[in-house]
Amino acid sequence: MTTTTRERPAAVVLTPGAEARIAKLMSQAPEGAIGVKLSTPRRGCSGLAYSVDYVTEEAKFDEKIETPGGNFYIDSASVLYLIGSTMDWKEDDFTAGFVFDNPNAKGACGCGESFTV
Repeated sequence: MTTTTRERPAAVVLTPGAEARIAKLMSQAPEGAIGVKLSTPRRGCSGLAYSVDYVTEEAKFDEKIETPGGNFYIDSASVLYLIGSTMDWKEDDFTAGFVFDNPNAKGACGCGESFTV
């Protein structure tokens, strides 16, 4: 009996804009940073927020996505809230930041800082 395994898709799809921003962040990273990490801490009006921070060590159950500009990690406790999401980087004359298209989000606060699942 032969067992085959297939690679599972990443929980979050990164657009070319997001990958470029990760590369820029990693080019300016503090000493010891091995990548950037996405998490969903509890805060804001709706309960959960997106947070992207430098990371200095891999956590055992975090998801790791290798990009051309550096490693991108997803906090293991946040993966279920993010499955199927797309992460992009948007800039205009007034704002710049990561933007998330999250099919799991059932609502968001008026300012867009937090979401609920």
